[in-house]
Amino acid sequence: MNLVWFRNDLRLRDNPALWHSCQDGVTGGIFILTPEQWRNHGMAAVRIDFLLRNLRVLSRRLHEIGIPLIIEQAGRFADVPEILHRNCQQLGVEGLYWNDEYPLDEQRRDQSVQDSMAGAGIDCHRFHDRTIAPPGSVLKKDGEPYQVFTPFKRTWQTLLDLGPPELFPAPLAQSVPELPRGVSTEIPGAIEGFDSPVPASLWPAGEEEAQKKLDDFCRNRIGHYERDRDFPGVEGTSTLSPYLAIGALSPQQCLRAALEARSRGSSAQQGADSWINELVWRDFYQHLVVAYTHLCKGQPFKAETAELRWRNSEEDFERWCRGETGVPIVDAGMRQLLRTGWMHNRVRMITAMFLTKNLLIDWRRGEHWFMTHLVDGDFAANNGGWQWSASTGTDAAPYFRIFNPFTQAERFDPEARYIKHFVPELKDLEPRQIHRPDALGKSRPAGYPDLMVDLKKSRQAAIDAFKDLQR
Repeated sequence: MNLVWFRNDLRLRDNPALWHSCQDGVTGGIFILTPEQWRNHGMAAVRIDFLLRNLRVLSRRLHEIGIPLIIEQAGRFADVPEILHRNCQQLGVEGLYWNDEYPLDEQRRDQSVQDSMAGAGIDCHRFHDRTIAPPGSVLKKDGEPYQVFTPFKRTWQTLLDLGPPELFPAPLAQSVPELPRGVSTEIPGAIEGFDSPVPASLWPAGEEEAQKKLDDFCRNRIGHYERDRDFPGVEGTSTLSPYLAIGALSPQQCLRAALEARSRGSSAQQGADSWINELVWRDFYQHLVVAYTHLCKGQPFKAETAELRWRNSEEDFERWCRGETGVPIVDAGMRQLLRTGWMHNRVRMITAMFLTKNLLIDWRRGEHWFMTHLVDGDFAANNGGWQWSASTGTDAAPYFRIFNPFTQAERFDPEARYIKHFVPELKDLEPRQIHRPDALGKSRPAGYPDLMVDLKKSRQAAIDAFKDLQR
């Protein structure tokens, strides 16, 4: 018997580990809940709820083709090798199959499992599915990893010369293996300490739902993606990030769908190319955490920025967290996050830059807050986005390029539709009253906070703080 160790790859189609295991023999599956580790990593309650609901869908679909999904619970990653070893011994497993994960703690866990299995004479079969290009496959001519996105993308694109990625089909039905007494396949309804206030209906679970969203996006909206993607009041993005994070959908499936949409004609070409560019950014950040493991240790990519003198204002940080800054686009984004577990990407950049530049609060505090509230929380993408906004990362925004949140709102939410939806206190104001600080100050409704910081002075303070690093 073979055993597939599921993690963030909760699907049947295009699952390399599952497909190869089933090709090699009768297969069972296992998923190990690690709530203590999730707390340590700051995983959001909404993400854990989404994971459990996806697990239930996966378990049902596996059951339909004769593959039982065993559910175990551990405290931390350090407990995983013993649990897998015990299950392999009980089941008479000959081969353990999994798809690799790339953050440092996950790499160390996987290596410990491989070492444990080698001692027991059990073969480990490891596959790649979290990125389109495997980490280490996109390198400079000298063999070193890229630190800048544009040349990384140019080399990455040469992979497309080989044609679109081949997708693995869902495995065929098999005879159901008998499980020893005491082995559990029960998925808990909830996990203590991870009670999500976000309605489950916002994020329906399962790879069928993910595929429907992908098909709808590529059929109806990808052609306008380049035009609409930065406007939070428009349904212009795919909103597939939660499904990619949990592995209900693979990046290879997304790339193939985008390439197929692109081939349908020039009307979809620009939008498809722009969306593929986002998939390349996703790969880039995953490659970085493998090549530069200090990113997984709370350190900035640019070592010199470790000396930056951040402000330590708990009151200001909490106002930002609650969406009570007096900056409408920032407040809308932070409230969207609390209400839905998700935030539009343009607004993620605006809110992150406001925290790190206008409030000069350490990017790691914002990174952690996002991670503890995002349904699509992914370490590499979240870390990369925050270090870009804070100007501490590789290929980041220059420290002197600081978004003016009012200008950003006027440009990308001109009718203030997004702002009014999430900040209803402002629903009776005209867009021009919302998008100009002086006009907002004169017409500010009762109950909506005053602007918490002078944007011009705080911008200069951030520039001065970065200049101090050069002295």
